[in-house]
Amino acid sequence: MGGDDFHKGVKEPSTRLDGSGLRILIVHTRWNSEIVDPLVEGSISALVKYGVKRENIVVRDVPGAFELPSAAHRLIRQSQHNQSQNLLIGSSQVSNILPFDAAICVGVLIKGSTMHFEYIADATTNGIMRVGLDTGVPVVFGVLTCLTEEQAMQRAGIGKGDDKGHNHGTDWGSAAVEMALLSL
Repeated sequence: MGGDDFHKGVKEPSTRLDGSGLRILIVHTRWNSEIVDPLVEGSISALVKYGVKRENIVVRDVPGAFELPSAAHRLIRQSQHNQSQNLLIGSSQVSNILPFDAAICVGVLIKGSTMHFEYIADATTNGIMRVGLDTGVPVVFGVLTCLTEEQAMQRAGIGKGDDKGHNHGTDWGSAAVEMALLSL
């Protein structure tokens, strides 16, 4: 490994992914929305590419990255509660009561001149991991933690100049499908 044959990024999954039966949650920040919005669109396009129906992709927004874990936790738990309630009463409505199979938390943190970046990045990272562990639902970490705005734009596929970069949202969408389908 090394030299010209090195490929940075996620390798395609070894099995064909069929997300047609999945329901996916995307929670994203409104902070740095010029960069976040293309990442959300990239996530959605990957989900659709792997068969997730557009009506089974639920998108919600929150003010900033610190709010991502609590919002994801709350929405996942609501979907789990709604499904159990509807099973008890025998409801025939299906699409809006199914629990989420995976979630993607999307945000962009750009380092400034204070310690705020480190505190928010750490809390958000740990919080998102905890949501997945606490709910049993895979939660994809879609938060860019960049030193500059230019780095963030490159990772959203909207870089300046000839090289626009790569939209990491597409990686997060495929990871959500793969993790939702993960089984023995």
